[in-house]
Amino acid sequence: MIELGRRQLLEVVRIKEFGVYLSDKAGDETGVLLPKKQVPEGVSLGDEVEVFIYRDSQDRLIATTNKPRIETGQVAVLQVKAVGKIGAFLDMGLEKDLLLPFKEQTRRVRPGEDCLVALYVDKSSRLAATMRVYSYMSNEAPYNKDDKVTGTIYEINQDIGAFVAVDNQYYGLIPAREMYGGLREGDVVEARVVKVREDGKLDLNPREKAYIQMDADSQMVLKVIDEFDGVLPFNDKASPDTIKREFHLSKNAFKRAVGRLLKEGKIKITEKTIERI
Repeated sequence: MIELGRRQLLEVVRIKEFGVYLSDKAGDETGVLLPKKQVPEGVSLGDEVEVFIYRDSQDRLIATTNKPRIETGQVAVLQVKAVGKIGAFLDMGLEKDLLLPFKEQTRRVRPGEDCLVALYVDKSSRLAATMRVYSYMSNEAPYNKDDKVTGTIYEINQDIGAFVAVDNQYYGLIPAREMYGGLREGDVVEARVVKVREDGKLDLNPREKAYIQMDADSQMVLKVIDEFDGVLPFNDKASPDTIKREFHLSKNAFKRAVGRLLKEGKIKITEKTIERI
């Protein structure tokens, strides 16, 4: 069976001046056209050619030897080439761009930006993209606790956390309690695996372990104090919301950083401020 949206080996069943016809069945003279400019040199009847099957601008099945950036069931980051009346058009590495319908967008995309999508076959038997990639993720990640990973944030739920496609294919989650730093959908993040769940999904933290992260946090706190001309208008008893707004840190991480700076003699704490020394 010829599969739309996938690379596959097909047999040459007819040769014409404008190309060759390919099929998965010997003796099938209908087949799918591989245009002449795509035909490998020296191809003969009965030879097998690896091709990708998609639909041309007239909605006919057509083959290409070019390798697409994505196949059906896969997830990949593709660039938005244009936005039209029915959706966005993505560069999938072929002559014809891939449609990302508005109804399959979790947020509006703009020309030139990259977005994480999955490729599927729609009800009209056409290839289309979706930004709803959760169901395309795998729970068979090869990672263990404390491994460093990279992924793309594809959804944010303020109550649950940021859903991350690790390596653009594995389930990952930054829990809401660890969401500091203004994370947004589409961001590429580096994180540490803090737990591999029984179902194979990964719990992630974009921050280092506390004793490692403390140095970076301390330097950042100093920088913010300097931006307030050396006098921070609140101390380490400030509310978690104030700390998160100014530093993108949890209150515990902020207090650890302030404690480090106090011990090093770089700041002093008053009843209402933190001041640079």
